[in-house]
Amino acid sequence: MAGIQGRRRLIAAGIACVLSAGLVACSGDSSSVGKDGVVTITVNGMPPKTQPVDRKYFEEDVKAFEKEHPKIKIDAREGQMDPKTFSAKLAGGQLEDVFYVYFTDPAGLIQRGQAADISKYSEGVPYLDEVKEDYLKVFTGPDGKLYGLPNGQYSLGLVYNRALFKKAGLDPDKPPVTWDEVRAAAKKIAALGDGTVGYADYSKNNQGGWHYTAWVYSMGGDIAVKEEGRWKAAFNSDAGRKALQMLHDMRWTDDTMGSRQLLQIEDVQKMMGAGKLGMYMSGPDNIPTIVKQFERKYEDYGVAGMPNNNATLGGGSGFMFNPKASPEKIKAGIEWLQWKYLNPDRTEFEDKRASGNDVPIGLPLDRLFTGVAAARQDQAHRKYANVPQNNYKPFIERNAGLEQKVEPPNAQQIYTVLDGVMQAVLTKKDADIDQLLADAAKKVDRILATVK
Repeated sequence: MAGIQGRRRLIAAGIACVLSAGLVACSGDSSSVGKDGVVTITVNGMPPKTQPVDRKYFEEDVKAFEKEHPKIKIDAREGQMDPKTFSAKLAGGQLEDVFYVYFTDPAGLIQRGQAADISKYSEGVPYLDEVKEDYLKVFTGPDGKLYGLPNGQYSLGLVYNRALFKKAGLDPDKPPVTWDEVRAAAKKIAALGDGTVGYADYSKNNQGGWHYTAWVYSMGGDIAVKEEGRWKAAFNSDAGRKALQMLHDMRWTDDTMGSRQLLQIEDVQKMMGAGKLGMYMSGPDNIPTIVKQFERKYEDYGVAGMPNNNATLGGGSGFMFNPKASPEKIKAGIEWLQWKYLNPDRTEFEDKRASGNDVPIGLPLDRLFTGVAAARQDQAHRKYANVPQNNYKPFIERNAGLEQKVEPPNAQQIYTVLDGVMQAVLTKKDADIDQLLADAAKKVDRILATVK
């Protein structure tokens, strides 16, 4: 999920010898440095041509970076890390020096020795100490060393229709903060009639399992845990049962989820865009999709934090480094990533640039930083904001206090199993929750047995 982030440049003078800002002296294979002292690095993550505005910005940034850092050359490519071809690309020398990954990738890559340790090269990088610890942990190995850097993140909460809240007698500035409150609000919204649904959720194409994971996290549980070096299913628990029981009761006892089920994201967005849905679980990035596709207004929607006070499902992306990359390439790669993605000093420039291209500015996206860095970005976003900031305060304020849990290992395979659990609860009034959980746990244990 791409977000608007600031940039701060590291001084690149003399990269062939010593990088400023505390980076260590160069060493290693001198062949990675050209005769003119220029280090060329291959990086992926360049937007495809089907995203012309994003691609244009990316290419502009490459030119600007190279102008400020004349000893670094960026060879940019499309794509990201593909688990199906990664090992072959690495073995065949085709892997980029700096490659794009999702938060679900680093643990396995680190364990298999397929990413470079960048710890000693990242010392003194500006603002790195203000990146939220949860996101750096994703790229930290069991040895405590750092193997990559984040560039974007998302957290799930509740997107809700402020107009329906008002119509149902609910305060749109005070959305639900517990699942019991969600249930009560859904009743009032569904009571408006005319096909209005109080709360909707996904249950197919792995999206049901994804959302069930977030439900379990919000109830204080886990999908998988590692015990004595082995992963095992953990959702056959009190938290797992509470999540399914709440869904069952809203669907069958309250009749606030509507009769149409087996939904996925496009279905639910359409319901929200038609003004027929009160709430659903998602991130703030869903709002521009609804506004643009269904000709709505940003003022129509708010975002709340994940209910309860336990945790939310967070994810995101970042970059890791080819284990065969030389120290010079690693340093240059860190220089590029910090300037491009982890640099609050360029936030105002980026916001101003984007403001002329119908890009929503001020949504609570990619909040990677704390402290001074976060304050600097927030100040720039407020200056150029073209969406209603107050509508997102409930999300920002609550999200700051929630643990951000990432997806389990082999997430997509697990979600396929958990889709079936969600589907059964939402389509069968007499679904046996205990049996569903027990059967699913056995299947997930077999999936987790392959995790090394």
